[in-house]
Amino acid sequence: MTEKSDLPHLDSSQLDPLDWDLLADPKDPRHPPRILLLYGSVREHSYSRAAAEEGARILRTLGCETKMFDPSGMPLPDDAPETHPKVAELRELVLWCEGMVWSSPERHGAMTGIMKTQIDWIPLAPIGGVRPTQGKTLAVMQVCGGSQSFNAVNQLRILGRWMRLITIPNQSSIPAAWNRFKDGRLEAGSHYDRIVDVMQELARFTIMTRHRAAHLTDRYSERVEDAKKVHERVSKL
Repeated sequence: MTEKSDLPHLDSSQLDPLDWDLLADPKDPRHPPRILLLYGSVREHSYSRAAAEEGARILRTLGCETKMFDPSGMPLPDDAPETHPKVAELRELVLWCEGMVWSSPERHGAMTGIMKTQIDWIPLAPIGGVRPTQGKTLAVMQVCGGSQSFNAVNQLRILGRWMRLITIPNQSSIPAAWNRFKDGRLEAGSHYDRIVDVMQELARFTIMTRHRAAHLTDRYSERVEDAKKVHERVSKL
């Protein structure tokens, strides 16, 4: 739980607590939602990291458990084995989480290569029998060097759909990020309030879907494929 003193811009009287009775599946164990945050810059003063950190503080205030992955030292896709320490760390975190936040700068009109590299190292294929992303929730955010744009979040949405994530409707785009942060913290205003909106929506969707994901994302085509594999194996006996 984040201390209220670390959230000077948050009006806690207007932040509704999570309604577990309304949102959760009856069989939900009600442990804190587990959220992984990824960001797309390794600069010393990274605004995408600062935006993700603001989101993490809000998530913890809502009762979530958060972890953040540092992409520094991440190899290019296919330029290292899956056993590379950074790759193994990322995949372990993706298996641990029930929802994710992707926060990227917009560079040359697109998400950064650092952001895409992290996503490219997350496989669609099962790890230990579990698909790492299918049925989990996702929130997308971006920071802009100039006027407000939505190129990066639009691309992140496409990737989220491709990775079979439940991408929430709300999103955040912060224009002129260099002028919105002071000492690593996002200043009060509509852009901060939007991040609160996004994190609250993500927490709600995560609770609502995490133990219903098998019903929401179960696919006929995959069951047919699995049945064919079983038939082929048995027919060879």
